[in-house]
Amino acid sequence: MSFLISGLSLLLVLLTLPVSLLMTIKVVQEYERAVIFRLGRLLKGGARGPGIFFILPCVDNYTKVDMRVVTFDVPPQEILTKDSVTIHVDAILYYKVSNATSCVANVDDYGKSTRLLAATTLRNVLGTKSLQEILSDRESIAHDMQLSLDEATDPWGVKVERVEVRDVRLPESLQRAMAAEAEAAREARAKVIAAEGEHKASRALRHAADVISESPAALQLRYLQTLNNISAEKNSTIIFPVPIDIISRFLPR
Repeated sequence: MSFLISGLSLLLVLLTLPVSLLMTIKVVQEYERAVIFRLGRLLKGGARGPGIFFILPCVDNYTKVDMRVVTFDVPPQEILTKDSVTIHVDAILYYKVSNATSCVANVDDYGKSTRLLAATTLRNVLGTKSLQEILSDRESIAHDMQLSLDEATDPWGVKVERVEVRDVRLPESLQRAMAAEAEAAREARAKVIAAEGEHKASRALRHAADVISESPAALQLRYLQTLNNISAEKNSTIIFPVPIDIISRFLPR
């Protein structure tokens, strides 16, 4: 029956030349493919294009499929992490059609289905991670999402090229708590560093005192060096310490 209808359609095209050429000749762009159905059945040979192809009027029905990469912003999803923290996360999805025939014959709307699946996968994957893992391991999380989506969309003829976790928004109370924790950690490290510096300085002063105690003249040289440093400044009062061994001779016995 189908061969008879196809033959009649071809005869009609030949009888109505050249007007029928406007209805039989179709063109698709380099980035497009045409999936043809003849009397409701998928035409053998796969999708047509790019370039010129022919259809039979009243018999063939075709659908154009864009093969370019499509970018989709996954809306912010409210997610409860593994450690019971509520966050809002959004992502970017890059996908394209790898098999035009499958995306038309196997799924109603491949674009909408892929986008809904991306939002669901984002919640499922991040729900098994802690907040620290989400903030530090975005690349591994995006890779896991890409593999999961690519496996699920393969029967639809869709190839997921890339997934990027773009933004992680935390509650304001949690942001203030994390900022306070980070500030306290910095202050603790500063105090430890200052204490270590005081310890090293005290050891150096003790060593210097031991060296000076072995030579009384070294103490006098240190006095003179201090006076030289003081005299370098203007309007300064110089106090010259007199060594005890000098004035001891004038003291009464």
